[in-house]
Amino acid sequence: MITPPPDPASDESVFGSVHLGYVVIESQRFADWRRFGRDAIGMHLDEVSADVIRFRLDSHEARFIIVGGPAEDVVALGWELDDHESFDRVVARVVDRGVPVVDGSDEETAVRGVERLIRFPGPNRLTQEIFTRPRVTDRPLAMATRGGFVTGASGMGHVAITTRPQQMRGYYNTVFDARLTDYIDETISGARLKIRFLRVNERHHSIAIANVRGLPVNPIRTRVQHLNVEVAALDDLTTAYQRVTQLGFGMALSVGQHTNDKELSFYAQSPSGFEWEVGWKPIVVDESTWEPSTHQGISIWGHTPVGQTIIDRLDRFRIAAASLRHDEDAVPALAGTGIPDN
Repeated sequence: MITPPPDPASDESVFGSVHLGYVVIESQRFADWRRFGRDAIGMHLDEVSADVIRFRLDSHEARFIIVGGPAEDVVALGWELDDHESFDRVVARVVDRGVPVVDGSDEETAVRGVERLIRFPGPNRLTQEIFTRPRVTDRPLAMATRGGFVTGASGMGHVAITTRPQQMRGYYNTVFDARLTDYIDETISGARLKIRFLRVNERHHSIAIANVRGLPVNPIRTRVQHLNVEVAALDDLTTAYQRVTQLGFGMALSVGQHTNDKELSFYAQSPSGFEWEVGWKPIVVDESTWEPSTHQGISIWGHTPVGQTIIDRLDRFRIAAASLRHDEDAVPALAGTGIPDN
């Protein structure tokens, strides 16, 4: 029998002490990632070794880490815990449910710019890594963004995942005491989607989970559908849009505004195939008054698809059909019980 997760309102909760700290991407397209991350999106680039480059957004040594490999995909999410007590609590939850944990090596912690690194399996084949005490630097940032990026107590941006299993929401509740912020119902190319938005701190969401309603398929090749970074100034959003198009990178969705978090954003195509959202000024959740609700459609205005062809749509159908032949790793021991998911 799976033990129910702690009540998020209890003293055992780690809610508010968890922040998305870094993302690890495996790719062989280093030249494209340099141009995309530094020249188009505007992040600070550090060359670490022949098979590792890193992007900074702030004083943390690493926020996005590109490592050599064939996946062309996000392979790990790094979550910062505020203190050792919260770190130990998360480790105990994972171990007590029989899920293996692995200590990060000295080389891995150095590459990620952190101390005390632990990893364990996550749904959709996304390894989860937790750490304390990020290594910071006072080296100046060389970035195209004038106002910089929003991180701090909200962590850095968010991750959106398209998946089949309903257990993913339970997973993040069990491990990080994630709270449901809201839902979006949307129909895209005839497919009815249900999107759940989960928060682990004041940021409106750190994880978004989308699934095709009524069909056990996943039309996305990559483990994440998109990554998000938040710029502090509106001018940095518009100039990043211009740089992406001028440098020849694909644009997935034009500038628009979301219905739920009110973020103004656009979506570019990353060198590895998943989308990259650059956003500005999403709302911050007030825990004392917030109640989950359902929104119809993802955008108030804009977010128009750019350059999609019938071949692109057929490829999505092909990937969705192929997904029926494979089981997704939902990590059932951490999926939790008793969480309504309507």
